[in-house]
Amino acid sequence: MTSRRLALFDLDHTLLPLDSDYQWADYLARTGRAGDPDQARRLNDDLMDRYNRGELTAEQAAEFMLGLLAAHTPFELAAWHEEFMAEVIRPSITPAARGLVESHLEAGDLCAVVTATNSFVTAPIARAFGVPHLVATDAEVQRGRYTGRILGTPSFKEGKVVRVNDWLGAMGLGLADFSESFFYSDSVNDVPLLEKVTRPIAANPSPTLRKIAQERGWQVIDLFDHVIDAKS
Repeated sequence: MTSRRLALFDLDHTLLPLDSDYQWADYLARTGRAGDPDQARRLNDDLMDRYNRGELTAEQAAEFMLGLLAAHTPFELAAWHEEFMAEVIRPSITPAARGLVESHLEAGDLCAVVTATNSFVTAPIARAFGVPHLVATDAEVQRGRYTGRILGTPSFKEGKVVRVNDWLGAMGLGLADFSESFFYSDSVNDVPLLEKVTRPIAANPSPTLRKIAQERGWQVIDLFDHVIDAKS
């Protein structure tokens, strides 16, 4: 066993006090880039409500979220994402969240953002935090354009365990190779991966995850003075 440590971070409502997937779709809708703005925002709200109730599959979310990518050229998407980062994401990154990530990076830990949100939306966000690795739901690309379909296993619920194991395996590593492994998450959807690490940490947890963490003796931290509602 190596003395090196592993630090994994969920993104939405964990490092960010918002849901980047929801906010990206909302940004496209209110700027007129997702068809009828009112219809797009209603669908986005409905998807978020179903997600919060645990009634949404990765495939159902992808039909809308990845469809937004398929409707536009990579050039357009890249330009819009720069605006999105400047207007929505960077102002939302708190000193506490940055400090948490930096503490692990400075310790020499192997760090990765592990998120269900697609890699197009989240790769620039992971870079903004300085995290060198990203495990996210991948969007299929054919002939230089997004198809609107998921590529491979979604990084969601049990899929996060699969994707983390695949990522580590590609480097010839496994979870057991680390002296300590941390995973920070706010969501009950991440219990499968929280159960696999040596240091499960409920960060800004939902009421359900907070209860589970208290019952199991997991550490609970709150990075934000208040958590912005996903629809704000």
